[in-house]
Amino acid sequence: MKKQTVYTLLVIALILSFFVTPLGDFSKEFLNKTFAASPTIIPTENQGKISNYNWKLKRADWSFFNFEEAEGQVVFINFWATWHLPSRAQLDDIQKLYEKYEGDVKFYIITDQERELPEEMMMRKGYTFPITYQIIGEPSPIELLKPAGSYILDKKGNIVVHQTAIADWDNKDIEALLIRLISE
Repeated sequence: MKKQTVYTLLVIALILSFFVTPLGDFSKEFLNKTFAASPTIIPTENQGKISNYNWKLKRADWSFFNFEEAEGQVVFINFWATWHLPSRAQLDDIQKLYEKYEGDVKFYIITDQERELPEEMMMRKGYTFPITYQIIGEPSPIELLKPAGSYILDKKGNIVVHQTAIADWDNKDIEALLIRLISE
């Protein structure tokens, strides 16, 4: 075989690995993280407000609770799924936020999947943020976003961030925002 043919076959093999091997998932997650932009912070005059806090959800132990427990607190909400690559890609950043602001910010990392796959992924990746399970058909005070969507609410229920795509959550703008919201 000619040298050029070998190089061409190696390039084809590398490209195919992105589609049919775990290396491809890892690489796509890495690329999603690398090119994720900072979430857009909504100016005060354009912020909406959630209608109420009445929203029934499930904890990781499958017990029911009401979102009313978050009223009067800074809240981070993220919608994710194990099958959705961009939402998986931002979980490392969300874990870092959770480690920094646990106790000061209520975190609701919400999935509509059954327990097995999310719990297996949490254990494999070493995530410690709480998983929240959405109850299908349960009315919500906010628009239920597709995976990778997120909200940050201030203590008065104002929607400060409404992100509908993957975002870089581990950055100084979000940290400054959370510190400001916590101190208000």
